[in-house]
Amino acid sequence: MQPLAGQDLLHTQPHPMHWLATATAVSAVIAVSSFFQPAGATAAAAGATTAAPAAPPPDPARVSFPVDCGPNRLDVVRTVSGDLDGAGATQTVAEVRCHTEAGSPPSGVYVLARPADPKAPPRIVATLLAPDRRLSVQGLALDGRTVSATVQGYSSPAVPRYLPDVHKTLKWQWQGGKFVQSELPATTATEGA
Repeated sequence: MQPLAGQDLLHTQPHPMHWLATATAVSAVIAVSSFFQPAGATAAAAGATTAAPAAPPPDPARVSFPVDCGPNRLDVVRTVSGDLDGAGATQTVAEVRCHTEAGSPPSGVYVLARPADPKAPPRIVATLLAPDRRLSVQGLALDGRTVSATVQGYSSPAVPRYLPDVHKTLKWQWQGGKFVQSELPATTATEGA
């Protein structure tokens, strides 16, 4: 038999027992779902500390490089940063050269590391390319733990300073407690012609 319009059915009226049963069912679903988590999910305990953020790479602006520029300033031209020796700390490779309005002065390439005292400036731990080699860096890159630089220079003092005729790529990698250099064969302007 169907109820007439306006009649209420007793089983459709909410009672406190209905609310209690619903609350119990929802609590059971929440409790059971807490046992099932996606793979790799972890929960942090309240008040647990998280890992400290990684220290920034050494800042070359705080370093006094062993380059004499006379009255000109020293420019930090390029930098790359990474864990070069595999020990877990980040080092910075900095290319520096004396400021000039024209030409390409020789470059120096240095590896910087963070000192034990966080207030102290970074330390120069290796010289990859000294300015007295009279090479100008045209590009600096880091691939994994290998530093590479494309450089140009001069085959003899007779070559005009505005027309470098030697071009090569130098590479350095940490091996046996030091940076070991390798290089691709140099090309000169006459070889390319």
